[in-house]
Amino acid sequence: MPDYTVGIIGATGRGNYGHSLDTAWLDVTNTKIIAVADADPAGLAEAAKRTGCNATFSDYRTMMDTARPDIVAVCPRWLDQHADIILAAAQRGIHCFVEKPFCRTLQEADAIVAACEQSHTRIAIAHPTRYAPAMTTLRRLIKDGAIGKIVELRGRGKEDRRGGGEDLWVLGSHIMDMTLTLGYEPEWCFASIMENGKRVSAKHVKDGNEGIGPLAGDAVRATFGLKQGITYSFQSYQNCGAAPWRFGLRIYGSEGIIEIMENVLPEVWILQDPSWNTGRSGKVWQRVSSAGIDKSESLIDPKFKRRHHVPIEHLLTSIEKQQEPKCGMYEGRKIIEMIAAVFESHVNNQPVTLPLHNRNNPLLSL
Repeated sequence: MPDYTVGIIGATGRGNYGHSLDTAWLDVTNTKIIAVADADPAGLAEAAKRTGCNATFSDYRTMMDTARPDIVAVCPRWLDQHADIILAAAQRGIHCFVEKPFCRTLQEADAIVAACEQSHTRIAIAHPTRYAPAMTTLRRLIKDGAIGKIVELRGRGKEDRRGGGEDLWVLGSHIMDMTLTLGYEPEWCFASIMENGKRVSAKHVKDGNEGIGPLAGDAVRATFGLKQGITYSFQSYQNCGAAPWRFGLRIYGSEGIIEIMENVLPEVWILQDPSWNTGRSGKVWQRVSSAGIDKSESLIDPKFKRRHHVPIEHLLTSIEKQQEPKCGMYEGRKIIEMIAAVFESHVNNQPVTLPLHNRNNPLLSL
């Protein structure tokens, strides 16, 4: 028998199976997929074929009650079902591995936290960079002064057709998570959201893609004040993305810059140059691996090339040791709060302090 049994929950046509959260378990040796749920018959059949699982269900609650898995993979990219699925799992004492973003509102996040605290259910969110060994290396480099005193952080989304509010939700969640992973904590946010060059108002609000809920804006400009006495900015403009993209986080120090992209083995660069300008200084960007600056990556196990393998292993360890996962429900709620703070600041046209008093979607207040 495997140590942990897994139920897969997908939603064909409504977020599908996310970034392959269904097949991610096939290479984790101490887990076994025992059931698949999807309301779409064709999608369910395809998922059963991919996972090699014959126990299929059209309703995920029936699957939970019948198959009784230890863990469910909440696979859909769309957000509109995340909270309901997680709450159903928590009520049954079933742990969850959840596609990002976590949920739609702080109200949903609060309900999840309350339910999981009561049932001692573990929730892990699929933000792979949170589990990257290189993040430990970066924290050490920053502490040791590899780029001097940290003065500023800058994050950007992919800035493709989703640029603006949707980019903030779907991809900005990764950047918010990177910021928290490195130990930075936001105290306040001041932001503005534009659409077609005009400040977003009630007339711009519509139902967002991927079940996000009320959404607006093709341009986002947000600044967070961090407890460390510096600022972190996130910006996204529709159809302004580059190839290769700028999607990632930059940390600016008095003696240089660190750039982090998103993954379990992320692309990381460092420029040890106080001018921040290679043309003037003659300095060059260097790669950073989990082993350090300009060193070959020592982590060659194939699991580090799989997006979810390391996060899943960490979830299993968290369940076994009864401890909070690295990117669990509390960190997930912080990410949602940072996103909500951008919209809350825009609605109020002034800085807002965190934690937020408003736990609903701020755009409903326009």
